[in-house]
Amino acid sequence: MTEPPAASPRPPTPAQSRETRARVAPWIERTPVRRWIPDPGVASLPAGVELFLKLELFQRTGSYKVRGALNNVLCADAETLRRGVTAVSAGNHAISVAYAARAAGTSAKVVMLSSANPARVARCRNFGAVIEFADDGASGFARMEEIAREEGRLGIHPFEGEATVFGTSTVGLEVAEQLPDLEALVVPIGGGGLISGTASIVKQLAPACRVYGVEPVGADSMRRSLDAGEPVALDRIDTIADSLGAPHAAPYSFGLVQRYVDDVVLVDDDAMRSALKALFLDAKLVAEPASAAPLAAACGPLRERLEGRRVGLVLSGSNIDLDTFGTHLRAAD
Repeated sequence: MTEPPAASPRPPTPAQSRETRARVAPWIERTPVRRWIPDPGVASLPAGVELFLKLELFQRTGSYKVRGALNNVLCADAETLRRGVTAVSAGNHAISVAYAARAAGTSAKVVMLSSANPARVARCRNFGAVIEFADDGASGFARMEEIAREEGRLGIHPFEGEATVFGTSTVGLEVAEQLPDLEALVVPIGGGGLISGTASIVKQLAPACRVYGVEPVGADSMRRSLDAGEPVALDRIDTIADSLGAPHAAPYSFGLVQRYVDDVVLVDDDAMRSALKALFLDAKLVAEPASAAPLAAACGPLRERLEGRRVGLVLSGSNIDLDTFGTHLRAAD
């Protein structure tokens, strides 16, 4: 961890996280934790590691994103909800915002990237959202802000802001309750919304637990931001983990990562494909590449630091179609 900036962002407290969980509880799952002892021929884990999987891929809407989306919607006043909500996303956030809007009885207009998986687009539509498309993340964010301004809709950011991060903090709360003796936790990073909320609570309830983030080599905005000492934007995204392809880091979540995360490491696409295959063959889980990133990090750049420890991996989502999943399996080592 590095020293927080002078104007450090306000983290969610455990009490606030419990309040958030109570607010969203009717519409989410308290996802299970599973101990996993893989066949050594499938996944080469660090020596002596005891591994636990936090199965957010079993969450409603197929990813953890629903926690933050719901908290944004449920914290809004009636007049705001009358005008509806909007969001920008490659898929998981859009699906979750559409679900949250339906749960609250309002409408959603979301901007999805033109490269979004068709199965994710279809699922978003099934929850009742109106969808527009953008060529890239920068234009998508700009269009979301335009919709919010012109139509008065509540813009729900995919990874920034207290309402979103307080929602993701409930993942950390559950981990701390389910695995009170955990020594290390590995969390995937897109924009930083999941890890900032999760790490904030884990570090407050279990200060000795190390929290590590993992990003794709081709979408490393948080690692670059930490190196620069401030949030930075990427010129280009190049990774199979589209859920981790945030075009920039943002001040609030970045500040919490600075304060509570011990390190952020990088993995390449091949490592994620191998980890995805191991999860499928041995754990019998269908994961998207973002969910495989923590296992790739545990078997790669974090290997020595995790030896002999009780380690949790947050598996963040499973919104992937059969054709894409099969392509990744066939390409894996």
